[in-house]
Amino acid sequence: MVWTAMQKYSTMGIHFISGIILARLLTPYDYGCIGMLSIFMVASDSFINGGFGSALIQKKRPTQVDYSTVFWWNMFMAVVMYAILFLCAPAISRFYDTPILCDVLRVYGLVLFVHAFNLVQRNQLKKKLNFKMLSIVSTTTSVISLGVTIIMAHRGFGVWALVTQYVLVSLIPCLVFWFYMKWRPSWVFSWKSFRELFSFGFYMFLTHLINNVGQKMQGLLIGKFFDPSTMGYYSKAEGTEKLASHSISGIMTQVTYPLYAEVQDNKAALSNMIKRLTMTLAYITFPLMFILLLCAKPIFVLLYSERWLQSIPYFQVLCFAGLAGCLQAVNLQAISAIGKSRTMFVWTLLKRTIGIGAVVLGLMFFGMNGLLAGVVINYWFSYFVNISLVSKHVGYKSWRQILDLLPVAITSLLAAVVSYGVGYLLHLSMYPDGLVKLIVYVTIYMGWSFIFRPEAYTYFLTIIPAKFRFWERKKKTHAKRDASPSNLNDNEDNTKC
Repeated sequence: MVWTAMQKYSTMGIHFISGIILARLLTPYDYGCIGMLSIFMVASDSFINGGFGSALIQKKRPTQVDYSTVFWWNMFMAVVMYAILFLCAPAISRFYDTPILCDVLRVYGLVLFVHAFNLVQRNQLKKKLNFKMLSIVSTTTSVISLGVTIIMAHRGFGVWALVTQYVLVSLIPCLVFWFYMKWRPSWVFSWKSFRELFSFGFYMFLTHLINNVGQKMQGLLIGKFFDPSTMGYYSKAEGTEKLASHSISGIMTQVTYPLYAEVQDNKAALSNMIKRLTMTLAYITFPLMFILLLCAKPIFVLLYSERWLQSIPYFQVLCFAGLAGCLQAVNLQAISAIGKSRTMFVWTLLKRTIGIGAVVLGLMFFGMNGLLAGVVINYWFSYFVNISLVSKHVGYKSWRQILDLLPVAITSLLAAVVSYGVGYLLHLSMYPDGLVKLIVYVTIYMGWSFIFRPEAYTYFLTIIPAKFRFWERKKKTHAKRDASPSNLNDNEDNTKC
């Protein structure tokens, strides 16, 4: 988890800097063009993965035949999906009434071949828990791609700078993993192995496809019914929100899935793991989302300039979705790890159908505000479905999970209300107002943690490496001092007296 955290936060920091710089060099129109195409890219990528990546991790002892079969199938699907995108690119550009999208999609789609080429190597590293290698490669890739993108954006390449960034982010790890890993595919394709992996991976594929399309559906709707700039404002708001809400959960879920798979037969251990991860995530992410919601305006103006002011209301609404979004994967991966892929698919289909319906109805009756409300409903409905599945198949009851989260949720909300009230009464300018709200919020939340020491707080402390727990070192120093021979003699003398 430490290596994954280093990878996630170094990459997040680089993307954070990238977002600040590129927001001043590129326009909302440039971001909007990429946002419009995201639904087609994630759908195509789901077909290439096909759930086989998860199937390889879930299977306890995959063979060389298994790995080779998955590799050749992925390459075949990459050819098929790229051909479809290439042929459909003109129609997609006409659908959005944005001619440049035709060429952009044809170049952007090349990353499908890269994803197919290194999927097996990446999953082998995850299965072996070699997150050190993944961390080093990811961080190096982010630095190189950032440098190239900034140069291209500065020279006026516009949306092509973003396309180049996505291509490099996929291509560099692919080359490194191919030369670093000793594994090479054999010239074999086993239908027996394919059917075995497909029996689990097929439903995982459908689940990933529906999830990805459902998450990107609002981008399709915004791109169709609004101009590219509005899509750009939404993309910036969504990207900033996910940078916060999914950063911590992304670290844990990369590590937890192979660990879940190892204890899939021990429901008590699995339940305890879900509880600890859920409460730790909530303890970190809930206050973070409320702070971002309170300080949204000074954050956006400081980081992205006043050009992006229109993103702020979108971002504040999406923060409420992020509260549920950060917890979804912890529960969903547990269902996957115990082999309930068909159950996941059925419920994912139900979740996304209702979620997309809420987004569409919101857009029809209330415009952009209704669409955002539908996104929030979609996330929270999905969360409650996920914890119900864990309750049924793992044993960690839904009501118990909600009760475990209540102390953190109530404290986070109350701290936000008090912080907003203090800012409202003081009538400060933008930056001092944000600073005061931040100080008040952190003081209340950390005061509650230190005084009452809730269970979520103690779980949070356990993930901090021992060498960084300076307060424990002080306690150990005092304990050793009290246990020293001189102090023991003094204590004996005092006892005699």
